This record gives sequence, C-alpha cells and structure tokens, in this order.
Amino acid sequence: MFDHISYINNNTAEVKLKEGVPLQGNIMNMHVMFEDEDKKILGEVEDITKDSVKVNFLGEIVNGKFVGGVLRKPKLTATIRVITPDEVKMIVGVPAPGKFLIGYSPLYDDQPIYVDINDLFSNHLAIFGNTGSGKSCGVARILQNVFENNLLQPYRANFFIFDAYGEYHNAFSNLNQVNPNYFFKFYTTNERQTDGELLRIPLWLLDVDDWALLLRATNHSQIPIIERMLKLTRIFSEDDEQALKYKNHLIAKAIMTILYTNQTATSKRNDIFTILETCSTPQFNLEAPVQGIGYTRKFRECFIIDSQGSFVESVLVTKYISDFIDEELDKYETTKLSYFTLEDVEKALNFTLISEGLLNNDQTYSDAVTLKVKLHAIVISENAKFLSYPKFITMNEYIASLVAVGNHKAQIINFNMEDIDDWFAKVITKIYTKMLFDFTKNLPKRASLPFHVFLEEAHRYVQNDSDKDLIGYNIFERVAKEGRKYGLIFNLISQRPVEISETVISQCTNFIIFKMNHPRDLDYIKKMLPNISAEIVEKQKSLQPGTCVAFGKAFRVPMIIRMEMPNPEPSSSNCDVIDTWSVH
Repeated sequence: MFDHISYINNNTAEVKLKEGVPLQGNIMNMHVMFEDEDKKILGEVEDITKDSVKVNFLGEIVNGKFVGGVLRKPKLTATIRVITPDEVKMIVGVPAPGKFLIGYSPLYDDQPIYVDINDLFSNHLAIFGNTGSGKSCGVARILQNVFENNLLQPYRANFFIFDAYGEYHNAFSNLNQVNPNYFFKFYTTNERQTDGELLRIPLWLLDVDDWALLLRATNHSQIPIIERMLKLTRIFSEDDEQALKYKNHLIAKAIMTILYTNQTATSKRNDIFTILETCSTPQFNLEAPVQGIGYTRKFRECFIIDSQGSFVESVLVTKYISDFIDEELDKYETTKLSYFTLEDVEKALNFTLISEGLLNNDQTYSDAVTLKVKLHAIVISENAKFLSYPKFITMNEYIASLVAVGNHKAQIINFNMEDIDDWFAKVITKIYTKMLFDFTKNLPKRASLPFHVFLEEAHRYVQNDSDKDLIGYNIFERVAKEGRKYGLIFNLISQRPVEISETVISQCTNFIIFKMNHPRDLDYIKKMLPNISAEIVEKQKSLQPGTCVAFGKAFRVPMIIRMEMPNPEPSSSNCDVIDTWSVH
C-alpha cells in the first residue's frame, strides 16, 4: 500500500502510495510506523490524496516503549507500514495497577484505552465542549470508571464537584452500591432537596480577603475598614467584661469627638443619638442613668438645649463619657476564634463606622457606608442562611466534616450551586478553594492528602477578575500555579474557554475536548495551548456526542476517545419536547 517517502518537512512526511494497490480500509487518522535500520518512528495519517498521504510524526519506539516527540527523523529509505495490534497497545495502553479505563478507540475497533491515574489526576485537567457535546456525561463516566476499577480502590480519594446545575447527584448518589466503603455526600443550596445538607460556611473561618470578596469591595481603602470590622467582631464575640469595656470606649470616643466639633448643639445631639441607635450598651443608651451629685438624669436628658443653645448638663455628661475612655484599649488585640453570626458582624461594622478616624474622613466614611449597605443586603437576603453555622468549629474540623458521612468518609462531595446567583456562587467557590489550598499547604507531609476540585461551568468562576488589584492575588490562579505540588488539583469543565483566566488554562497539563464550533473558542485554544496542532482542532469539529480528542501528559499521543454513557447518567439531558407536549 505504501511505496516510499517523497519528502520530509519539519514534523511531517509525504508518503507515495503504490500505484494500483487499493487502500486497506479507511486509514485517515490511523497510525503508521517508519522503520529503518536503527529506529522506529510512529506517525499519524493526517491527509490523503489520490496518490499520497501526509503523515505527522508523533514519537519513537525505544526499547519496546513509546516515547513522545521525534528528535531524529526517519531516512527517506525507511519502510512504511500500518502498526500492528501489539503496537496499538503501546498507544492505547493495557490494564495494569495504577491505570484505569477511560474509553474506547473508534479508530481501532473499539480497543479499550487505559491511562495512568497519576498522569491524569496529579495534574490540572481542562474539559471543553459545546453544550450537548457530552462533557457532563464524560466527567461522570471518568469518575465512575475510577471507582469501578478493580485494580485500585480509591478509599482516600477526595473529589469536590462544584455543580452549577445540580447535574451530578443522579450520577453518583448510588456510589455506595459499587462498594460499601464508597460514599457520596451532597450539599445543596436548595432547601427543597431533603436528601442533602444545606450548604453552610462558618463565618469565623473567613479572613480579610474572603470578606473583601463577599462584600464586593472595590478599592484598597476599604480593606483597612474590613480588617477593623473583623477585629471588633472577634473582640465582641468573646462577650466578656473586656469586650464591654471596648464597646464603651469606642462609643465614648465617638461622642467626645462630636462634642468638640463646631456644630450647633442640635446637630451634635442628632449625631450622638444616631450613634446610640446603632451602637449601644447598658452604659450608653438613651435611657441609661447618669448619676450627678444628689440627682440622676437619663442619658437623653443630658442633651436638653437651654436658651443659650448649650446642653444643660454638659459638665455632667462630659465627665460621664470621659470616664469610659481608656487609650490602652486601642492596643487590645485578640487572636482567639469564637462563634459569631452575620448580625454580629453587622454590629461590629456599625462600631467601625463611629470610630474617630472614619468620622473625620469623608471618603473613608463613604467607603465604610458602602460596605455597610452591601453587608446589610446579605444579612436580609436568602444568602444569609448559607453563612449561618449552628456551632463553633475549627478549620480542620470543618474540612473533616465536609467529607464525613456519619463515621465514614465520602469520596465524592457534590456542591449543588443552582439556587444562588452567579456572583455569590463565584465567591463561595473561591472561599472553598482557598480553604482547601490553605489546608493542603499546612499538611505535615506535602501532597499527602490530594483534593480534586471539579468546577462545572468554570467560565463563570475562573475569570480575569480584579482580585489581583484588590487583594494581591486570584485564588484560582494561585492554585493553578502552586496547587499541584500540595495536592490540590483543578478540573475545569466549560463550554466557553475564551472566558476563563489565561493563567489557569496555561497551567493545565491534560485536555479532553469534545465538539466545539465557536470560532473565538477555537482560536483561543490554539493560541493558549502550544502543544495543540491544527489537526487536533480540525478533528474535534467533527466529533460525535460522547467522543472527544484527548491529549497531554496522560496520553501518549493525541487520541480520539469514545466514552461509554455513564450509568446512572447525570441530569443533563435535553427536554423531551414531544413527550411533554403529548396528552397522556
């Protein structure tokens, strides 16, 4: 069938076909071997004309094993043939410990394709494809194959799936039937789903960066406000005598600041009463008793204005207020974590607003008020229940609770995010990613407990945000660059790669691409991935649903893979219009 090499150019060769000899079946995308006296080079048929074929070099057979890349091209006198069944196995792999079935080769009579688990799951993975191309089914099938693999039981696996549409519950809810030691855990934002736990995050585990994202801070001047808010929240949450002293100290300083301004007595009184409406204690409220010599006044009575426009009890109230000011309290700090609620945070922010520095700076006060409005919007919103945890818990205890099912450990943890807005879902996903990253970084032995984060509809979350300008980093980009060495691995699933952060995509080592048609996405993939060829891009354009092009570290050569339908399937199928329109 093959005659001789007519020319070699860069990484391709043109091979003349023997005249009068018919082709042995459809050889498009089939692999061929170039042999001369000292080497064997594997190639793939990329183009066919009437009398010749174009072959792309893929790698070399060295000591009976395939090695990707070609340093030495074949000689023009090399012989060319279709690869043998044994050589096909070098490409598609064979069952072995540490490998699992990913799918089948439609080019080689549905030969099973096995990949190395370490090569696939120790590196970031991107799964792209149009809606309806088979992404969700492909992800479900891959994970089902992992747990159905008899050569490895992944009891200590941790797959966290952030599920934009609640698709994967159906695919993994029966995981325990595969093996009684496997468990699936389901967190949901939909209170109507009674078979899962409501997603809840302990507020005291969030740091300044988390709050900046949650409150959608827009400039750097708001960061110190958030820092002070958290400091006050932690102090007040202790609910002891020291916390009460601190509150009284802050109120007293704020009132004294107002008393020494040039405002009219009426304006001063209005400002002081406004403070007490939002920040009050038993010692500072409108009905608090103020003891004079032989008589008592209520706090509000001390601000009655006389005919000269002054407070009738200015001396008494000034002495009362100043007794609560203790400058040493400004140095007080607490590192203790304790339980608090959103309402406690809101109270702390109110105290932050009355602090002396904010009262004297219009711009900073305006920034603080903006944060106050956003915080109150969360407090009164449906999202508040996701930021309400019933009891105090440490970070390590919380991470452990995420994977706990009674006295057992869950291997797949599914977060259903379909009932919250995109902005809130993005923040929640960032918070969890940061928690997992910090946890893995602090493990005594590096990468001893790998976490795999699957982000469905990744283009909603992994974007070129302003996080780097605001807090100095984007957690997704940080994990993409550093997470692998700590065992935190991303698996991005998206139909719009053009909207995903370039930094994150550039750190992906493996790619599984289902059919994609949008020219912007195709052009983006070609520009972002130096190891993707025009041939791979062309291949995926004609793929059937459930069939993908896979390439990267886990695959010896770029491969077309047909995946079996998962069983059970994720809830990602199209609406059956005929059935719903019919009369039953």
